[in-house]
Amino acid sequence: MRYLVENGSTPSFFERHEFLLRRLHSLTGLVPVGAYMVIHLATNATIWNGPASFQRAVYQIHSLGILLPIVEWTFIFLPLLFHGIYGIAILRESQPNSGNYPFANNIRYTLQRATGLIAFLFIGWHVFHMHGWIHVETWEHFIQPWGANFRPYNATSTAIEAMQQSPLVIALYFIGVAACVFHLANGIWTMGITWGIWTTAAAQRRANYIALIVGVIVMSLGVAAWSGFSFGVNARDKESLQRLIDMEHRLYQEVIQPGLLDPEDELRLQRKRRPMPSEEVTARPEPQQVARQSDGPDAGGN
Repeated sequence: MRYLVENGSTPSFFERHEFLLRRLHSLTGLVPVGAYMVIHLATNATIWNGPASFQRAVYQIHSLGILLPIVEWTFIFLPLLFHGIYGIAILRESQPNSGNYPFANNIRYTLQRATGLIAFLFIGWHVFHMHGWIHVETWEHFIQPWGANFRPYNATSTAIEAMQQSPLVIALYFIGVAACVFHLANGIWTMGITWGIWTTAAAQRRANYIALIVGVIVMSLGVAAWSGFSFGVNARDKESLQRLIDMEHRLYQEVIQPGLLDPEDELRLQRKRRPMPSEEVTARPEPQQVARQSDGPDAGGN
């Protein structure tokens, strides 16, 4: 992004610090934003090891307690907002020429910016769809048909229900994940150019293989997570959904009773469940109740 200072005007903050901002933008795309995306997809991919594995992984994350919001804003949301917003500023100044010069690097240049915009919009929608952006009861009640569908203490069932809302939602998640993965993998190549890591043609060819390997691995995690929630368990099958709810309640008791996690109602969806075997008690009616039941109009056998 090049700025021209006209009429002797004072350069803006962004103009004066473009060199630093460019490198911070490149760095945050890899660490922490890119690294978190890999961890996030890997965690979601545990659904293929069974719904309980994913639920336990979510409980492990929430074991951070009051530190969790600090970690999220410091290492995820603020870097993501900086990377996305500054990326849009770069996008406005870019001039793709892949139409006139359809070379591989020009096409990748265009795709990097297009997938960056798609990824930024997708992540914003994903956070809205699952978490509703802000946790205010009135707001969440208003947007319930469209967002705030996820509850960490019912992570498996609520994520599956949210993903399977419609074929459109499933398709949007696949497009969004694919855009994020391409932007990260190709971003590794462009980051090396920005930081002067691959300066020769041979080094750039080797970087192509690195980006390709990273892309294949991360996309495999993404497809595993996406397909597991989209097709692994049918949310419309009441019996299957009920088994998930029973599992979530059992694991909830396992972490709440020993004090491993605090019972927070806003993190849990209050829903009907079948009693667990340990809760099933066969109670005999009291003698007074038996006598009272036999005093009805048909007590004489008429």
